[in-house]
Amino acid sequence: MNENASLKQNKKFDLFDFIYRYGTLITIVVIFVFFSVATQGRFLKYTNMINILRAMSITTVIATGVMISLVVGGFDLSVGSVASMTMAVSVAMFVWHDQNIFVSIFVSLVVAAIIGFINSIFIIKVKIPDMLATLAAMFIFNGVSTTFSRGKIISQNMIMANGETSVGLISPLFRELGKVPTIIIIMALIIVTVHIFLKYTKHGRYMYVIGGNEEAARLSGVKVAKYKRVAYILSAMLAGVGGILLAARIGQSNPSAGSGYLMESVAAAYIGFSVAGAGKPNAIGTFFGALLMVSLSNGLVMLSVPYYSMDIIKGAVLVLALGLTYYKNEHK
Repeated sequence: MNENASLKQNKKFDLFDFIYRYGTLITIVVIFVFFSVATQGRFLKYTNMINILRAMSITTVIATGVMISLVVGGFDLSVGSVASMTMAVSVAMFVWHDQNIFVSIFVSLVVAAIIGFINSIFIIKVKIPDMLATLAAMFIFNGVSTTFSRGKIISQNMIMANGETSVGLISPLFRELGKVPTIIIIMALIIVTVHIFLKYTKHGRYMYVIGGNEEAARLSGVKVAKYKRVAYILSAMLAGVGGILLAARIGQSNPSAGSGYLMESVAAAYIGFSVAGAGKPNAIGTFFGALLMVSLSNGLVMLSVPYYSMDIIKGAVLVLALGLTYYKNEHK
């Protein structure tokens, strides 16, 4: 009798668990339906769907970096400034130094990796809490990025400090990286690669173990410092890729352009916790988190909602996602 009662209890529909597992996906469907009706079908047009995918590509790539830092129990707030930095470096390699696409991308990614390494030293060696260390890095490298570009937009035919006009040209092949379908393909490849790495390799599993219980991971023989360092370097490098794609998309560098991606990237990474009930940082969930945030922004723009009101709605969505995640974790 008790066993039958227990089985019935287990089969009982749990509304909260259902919302936790499928709330993000349902919200995306609701957003698509609502904006489609509100815009008389313009939202679901092919051209707008492509615009959403193109816009979310950069957000998704940067958010994936944030997600990797969350996997090891950390948090990288410097991704926006890293994106700004690599954006400036990649364009400067063309415009100021007349280099080719390979040098531009290589130097930019090296700069991003160095920033990630510096972050890891502050966190692992100096023992500064990750949020504070990367917050400091955010301010530092925002300043470095602005100083590097002299506070100016770096573009072709710009006036240099010596009064001459720059002669370097941005490679057409580089510009292709920011166009459809290339930018969408790059996003998809990164999501699939990171998903496979985290879920199907021992290194990915070790990183999840560290994020779950760092001390237990250390006692089990996992090289905690090594994997945390790798996580912050990967986080910075993916932010760097985001900055490169942004530079390729707009064909110039704005000193603070990358900073605007921080909030949406963090939101996408956290929203991804609850997709399909994963309960942990994951690449697929991050993709859907970015889709939710970017489609929301796109629909609000189409409805002519004032830009200064959009952050209120985005913040509310993030609070809801965080509330679901942490409430679920506390009541497991």
